[in-house]
Amino acid sequence: MADNDSVLAAARQWKGAPLALATVVSTWGSAPRPRGSHMLVHADGRFEGSVSGGCVETDILETAAQVIAGAPAVVKTYGVADAAAWEVGLPCGGEIAVLVQPVSAEGFDPEVFDRIDEARADGRGIVVATDLATGHSDLRPQDTGEVFLNRYDPPRRLLIVGAVQIAQALAGLAATLGIDTVVIDPRARFLTPERFPSVTLDDRWPDEAIAAYRPGPSTAIVTLSHDTKIDDPALIAALASDATYVGALGSRRSHAARRERLAAAGVSADAIERIDAPVGLDIGAIGPAEIALSIAAAMTGAFNDRR
Repeated sequence: MADNDSVLAAARQWKGAPLALATVVSTWGSAPRPRGSHMLVHADGRFEGSVSGGCVETDILETAAQVIAGAPAVVKTYGVADAAAWEVGLPCGGEIAVLVQPVSAEGFDPEVFDRIDEARADGRGIVVATDLATGHSDLRPQDTGEVFLNRYDPPRRLLIVGAVQIAQALAGLAATLGIDTVVIDPRARFLTPERFPSVTLDDRWPDEAIAAYRPGPSTAIVTLSHDTKIDDPALIAALASDATYVGALGSRRSHAARRERLAAAGVSADAIERIDAPVGLDIGAIGPAEIALSIAAAMTGAFNDRR
């Protein structure tokens, strides 16, 4: 799950305190949160994350308090069966099963959080296996009982090449999506904190910068400068990586010329086909903000494997 970042951060902050972890382990119909979604509950009543967007959180908090007090791990199922669903259930019509387990050696070992953090910091995904009968989670595959597997991928990152107006709008959208953003541009006058507040700025040449960030499946790269001296080296570096999404601004005519330049530079035809150009979903975008929206949508689709 890409949106468990706040839960993982809370686990670091609350380490050593009595905690319980709620996890969506199955869904049916129009469930409000996907499988793998977490909610971390502190003994003092604080919590981070969500398993239903608010529908069943009150009941989960009560169950978590019982688990923290010593009750065994439990799987609770919520759905829409009658009017009571408006009190504890899912009025949207779906159904979810939620495991509530202690954060302990017998449940979700606190050391597992550390291993997740280490793997993500190293750019690796990691899978945690949970025995639903016992509520015990481990990094090793378990051979008995019904096992739930949850994958934790590295934080999503967006590398924007070209500190132009579209990049300003796109960086803002990426921030609301929880995507770590880097704007790369060797032109110092474009790359200023005033134009890009709260964003990592990198003034290296884009091929050098992109290689240094080691793009993987949790990385998207978009070239926006409209300067072939900047965009082309960036695309060559991007296509040599495992980045999930590579997009390039420009018309179909300019992209045809770009394809010829990249081929002449030794980039294979299959690699060139990876480029989303003209970049973004076709929503009839007009102006920088709408173009940025179309790029954000295409990038999100790639991250969620919907392209």
